[in-house]
Amino acid sequence: MLSAADDYPIHQIAEPVRYVGTSDRNFYDRYYFNLHASSAELFMVMGMGQYPNLAVQDAFCLLRRGTEHRVVRASKELGDRMDTTVGPFRIEVLEPLHRLRFVLEPNEWGIAADLVWEGAIPAFEEPRHHIRLHGRVLFDTMRLAQTGCWSGILHVDGEDIPVTPDRWKGTRDRSWGVRPVGEPEPAGIRADQPLFFNLWNYAPMQFDDYSILYIVQEWANGQRVMDEAVRVWADPTREPEWLGRPEHELSIRPGTREVDSAVISFPQAPGGAFDVHVTHLLEAHIGIGTGYGFDADWRHGMWQGPLVVQGVSLDVEADRERFFGIVDCVARFESSTGEVGYGLHEYLFLGPHEKYGFTSFMDVP
Repeated sequence: MLSAADDYPIHQIAEPVRYVGTSDRNFYDRYYFNLHASSAELFMVMGMGQYPNLAVQDAFCLLRRGTEHRVVRASKELGDRMDTTVGPFRIEVLEPLHRLRFVLEPNEWGIAADLVWEGAIPAFEEPRHHIRLHGRVLFDTMRLAQTGCWSGILHVDGEDIPVTPDRWKGTRDRSWGVRPVGEPEPAGIRADQPLFFNLWNYAPMQFDDYSILYIVQEWANGQRVMDEAVRVWADPTREPEWLGRPEHELSIRPGTREVDSAVISFPQAPGGAFDVHVTHLLEAHIGIGTGYGFDADWRHGMWQGPLVVQGVSLDVEADRERFFGIVDCVARFESSTGEVGYGLHEYLFLGPHEKYGFTSFMDVP
């Protein structure tokens, strides 16, 4: 199955580009973006993924404004892998690793956009993510991360919102490899095992002259699956600066598994230890309606048909029982060294975690 990409010298195996180097059904290749106004005004999360061994391509846009949680999503049969369109969605690479365009054409669900992303730092290669459980590789992924700014126009229910790079910022990543996607598989021997990890905590923080990329992933006892703490300078001639082992103190909202605020510490940083205080401005439960979560009717890579476009509209107060799982938050980051920045604070608790008082899958401390 030849495609446009086959005319470029990018092959890695003796197959057309449409066929990847593993037959694992869970191979995926995905874009993720978020957009915010450095405030609690609104938060938008967007993504598009290809699942070559499931023959599916899908996309979504999640808007959180006030208590509204609104999603536009689309899925189609995967064809040419150079075709980065799904229904009303389109992603264009204008300048690789620096400038991209995200388009959501007008639709019946009232959200449309024509936005250009520009990186504030060089795209950074994050650590390889690998988890094997009872012989099966569950995660084997690579990811690049980048902070940046947006320009263009956002339309919400007939309102035109100018997006300018002075205050409209965000984070993007590109990830690919193997992770659970599509319809659920039989659990088998893994039925009573932890679901991949117990705590995921991720924060790309954008300051004026640099960004900090922070990752911690832990089992229930605090043992690290992976971690990362690096300062990436806006000046591309300066080498990234590794900050040593990071530590976290998450403030849990009483009676929930949701985080109100946090302190992220870098005790081994070159030049001296420092902390970053994290204040949440607006949160989005990105697992609800987008494909990231456990919705029975819509998961990334799930076969929906040749082309399906849908909308989901919920209220985070009226529909509170629906909202759980992974949370992305627009956050204000204030360093103990005096800098103030904005970015993403993402977290997920799955099952027990000793430090934060969780003892079962859904309990609260």
